[in-house]
Amino acid sequence: MDLKTIVDFIQPLDTFITTEVEKVVFKSIDDNGFDDNSIGWCSDKNLEILLTINSGTVILSEVGKEYCTTNGLTTFNKLVVEKPRKSFAAILNHFLIKKEVFGTIASSALIDASVTLDKSTVIIGANVVIEENVIIGKYVSIGHNTVIKHGTVIQNNVKIGSNNTIGGIGFGYEPNEEGEYELIPHVGNVLIEDFVEIGNNTCIDRAVLGSTKLSRNVKVDNLVHIAHGVQVGENSLVIANAMVAGSVHIGKNVWIAPSSSIRQKLTIADDSIVGMGSVVVKNVGMGDVVAGVPAKKIN
Repeated sequence: MDLKTIVDFIQPLDTFITTEVEKVVFKSIDDNGFDDNSIGWCSDKNLEILLTINSGTVILSEVGKEYCTTNGLTTFNKLVVEKPRKSFAAILNHFLIKKEVFGTIASSALIDASVTLDKSTVIIGANVVIEENVIIGKYVSIGHNTVIKHGTVIQNNVKIGSNNTIGGIGFGYEPNEEGEYELIPHVGNVLIEDFVEIGNNTCIDRAVLGSTKLSRNVKVDNLVHIAHGVQVGENSLVIANAMVAGSVHIGKNVWIAPSSSIRQKLTIADDSIVGMGSVVVKNVGMGDVVAGVPAKKIN
């Protein structure tokens, strides 16, 4: 595609085009091969990298435009937008990402007869197993080799990646009279609300009673473990390698950073941040930022 097609699509606030581009190539602006045909985006935090660019097209903000004016940077095209990263993502999604075709169920998928779903509004990959009494809403996609255990409820517009187990039994044991550990029955389920996205190789356990719940617009990364009875509030993010132990309550708009661990039965209040690699052993207050081992408030 040419540059004009991209300009027409994103409708920038302003444009400074010195060179027309007939065939655009998407690249990072720190790529040594960023040339006349390349297009990338620049955040306000990395404006100094613009000093190294001699050609191509950069999507940047009003702040970036002023930086270019101040430093006399005139040799490359500029598309000025409100949010450069968001605009660049929109371009990639529109022009490069293969559109999902709903109504696609792999022949190797095993779906119990009791499952509730609309076959015309789901995508179910190869070797997916969906057990009895699962309820699946509309416009749900489930990646290859994922297992959805019995009683799980998945609402609308949910994306689940590959190699996940949703609704497995949690790690809950009680010693008997002989001191041997016996598994506590888990008779609850997992509830996944609208617009949740789950990556790959993640386990989300069913509750002992009630539901393990991922609320609307929660995003869960790869290699995450969410234990039995956990509640995750709307618009929160749980990022790669995080471990959330049983019965933790995570509020709205919370950021759980990579490789963090949260002890059971804690509350992580709204708008808080758990830093990378943290071990959380106490409740986290609203809007707090905690980090470290053990995690301590740092804001």
